[in-house]
Parts: sequence; structure tokens; C-alpha cells
Amino acid sequence: VNELSQQVQKKYAPDRRTEYYQLSQLSSEPLSYKLEVTKAEAAAELKTLLMKENLPVSIKEEVLPAAGADAKVFGVANLSVINQRYAPNHAAEMATQSLLGTPVKILKKERGNYFIRTPDNYLSWTESAGIVQMTKSEFENWQRSEKIVYTEMFGFAYSEPSESSLPLSDLVAGNILQVLSESNGFYKVAFPDKRVAFISMKKAIPFEQWKNQADPTAESLLKTARNYLGIPYLWGGTSIKGMDCSGFTKTSYFMHGIVLPRDASQQALVGDKVDIFENDSLSIDKALKNLKPGDHLFFAANKKTGRVTHTAIYIGNGDFIQAAGLVRINSMISGSKNYDDFQSRTLVGARRILTAIGDSEITRVKQHSYYQEQINQ
Repeated sequence: VNELSQQVQKKYAPDRRTEYYQLSQLSSEPLSYKLEVTKAEAAAELKTLLMKENLPVSIKEEVLPAAGADAKVFGVANLSVINQRYAPNHAAEMATQSLLGTPVKILKKERGNYFIRTPDNYLSWTESAGIVQMTKSEFENWQRSEKIVYTEMFGFAYSEPSESSLPLSDLVAGNILQVLSESNGFYKVAFPDKRVAFISMKKAIPFEQWKNQADPTAESLLKTARNYLGIPYLWGGTSIKGMDCSGFTKTSYFMHGIVLPRDASQQALVGDKVDIFENDSLSIDKALKNLKPGDHLFFAANKKTGRVTHTAIYIGNGDFIQAAGLVRINSMISGSKNYDDFQSRTLVGARRILTAIGDSEITRVKQHSYYQEQINQ
């Protein structure tokens, strides 16, 4: 049973970050198992393989989310930043973060935590306090509602239409809130849990304007990226409260209304390849010739495996901006004052994402079903 299960898992859920597959034994006499999956095909194939082997096994399957039409399997992030982990407890490894107003799919609940899928297709656990559950109709109402996007790096939503009033919540760049009204230079906004607050109109833009902005140029993308200089590195971070390398690149794009894959190894599979090699070896000269500002650089700590573990954005003239210790600018040119020897030695690839916006997994918010239309159940 375990061998067949591993075979099916490898086929349908090889990456825990994007698909879920969990087989657990319920009893030995008779032999029975519980199978939780995000792909129904996985459960069907396992049952077929067990029947072919004439194994007397009972499988109780559950395709996530397992819920009826009125169930609250949708949600929206309710805090300025929610932390997400690989298991439903505080001691588990940090997986990622989501910003206030991020729409999610709720797959299941366990010990006061939700197992969720975010717009970048990432699976993780987060505390239920950070998510407001919604039915399908409630979620569609939120999708259709008038909203704003907070554009300052950091600030507050206030209890009254005055910045001298008490804060109701902190805010970070990219937070999305529902608009109730406008008056005297303030938006009156609602959080997903119906808390009401006020935000200066100078510090936010209408969601419709934000989602319909032109695709970023190299210049505009790098301007956004430089706003994060000095932000400390945080494993799993995607906000100004702390960023990891791919969280930094992902968030730089998100501020332009673009959803990228979450991790460096996933980002390394999208966009157009840029040739930086000569006879299968890295050529700095060729890299300097072929790279353009805004291109993504990818690094592997172990060049033997070639597994991508780090990413950065190329600025030009050999410089690149990365989250490593903190968000900083370094050079791949030996002898430069800001030369980064380690990253330059471990560079294994480059991709041009700016020319591939709209392709698979480089999705405009205005075309993303989580933000714009019903999520198919």
C-alpha cells in the first residue's frame, strides 16, 4: 500500500508547496486508510492500483476542500501581514506571508489553524485569527466591492478621520481594504472582519486603478525594489516587516499588480531564458552583454545539484539587488566595492520576466480568479 501510495503521490503531488497528499492508517483489522488530497485524480488512481493488486484495503478519501455550496471555504487575510507555516503550530517552519486583503481558499481547519491556498498557488497553515471565512456569495461580494490599495511603505488605519486619533491597525504596502465612503481627505474603510477605520487618501489608490496599471518597465520595477533597501532578511517573509529573497522579488512585482510564483526555484521556471553561459560555464562577460535591467538572477548554493536557492533582480552594469541579510545592492564584477563573491560564484541562471507578463504563472491581478471572479469549487 505504501509503495503504491508513494507512486501516486510522486505523480500528482510531488511538491508539497502546491499540492497536498496525505495517507494515514485508520485500522489494521480490517486494513483501512484515510486519504486527503487536493487532486481527485490521485485518490481515483490509488484505488485503481489497489484493486489491480487485489489488496483488501478500504480507503476513505477526502478531496480538499470537502464542503457543500454554503460552506465557508473562501477567506480574506484580516491582518496587515499574516504568517504562514508548513504545519499547524507556532514552532513549525515559516513558509510565507500574505498581506491584508489577500484572497485565499480554505482547505481545512485544525487546532485553530487554517490550511489555505494563496493566489500564488502556495499551500500553508495560518492562524484562524488572521483569516475571515466567507461563503461563496460573501466572497463574490467582496470581489465586487470597491476597494483601495495602501501604497505607503508603513502606516496605520485610524479610528477616526484624523491621524492624531488612535490607530486601529498597522498597514504595509500592498494592503487591500474595502471602501465605504470618502470624506475630508480620508477613505472610510472596512476590514474583512467588518472593523471600520480611516486612511488618508494620499496614502492609497483605488483598487481599480492599481489593478489596471500598465505592466512595469525595468525602471519602474527597480524603483519599487529600491524602496525596500535595508529591510531585514526574514525566512518566509514577503513584507516590509522582513523579506526573503523570493519574497522580495515577488512583492516588488505585486506592487505593480503582478502575481509571481512564491519561491526562487519556482520563479526560475518562468519567463524567458537569458544566456549567461559559455561552454556550460558561467561567463561574467556574456552575462554583462546579454542581461538587461529587470532580469532575474538565480543562484545555487550547491552547483553540483544546481538546485536554485536564491534570486535577485539585475540593475545593470553588473549590479543586482537582493535580499541577503538585508535588501542590498551588490555587484558581480570582481574588484567593485560592493562585489558579492559568494553570489557571483553561485550564479546558475537568468530569466527575463518583464517580457512574459501574462504567461502561465506570471499573472496580472486583473486576470486572476482569486481577485476578479468566482473561484471554482
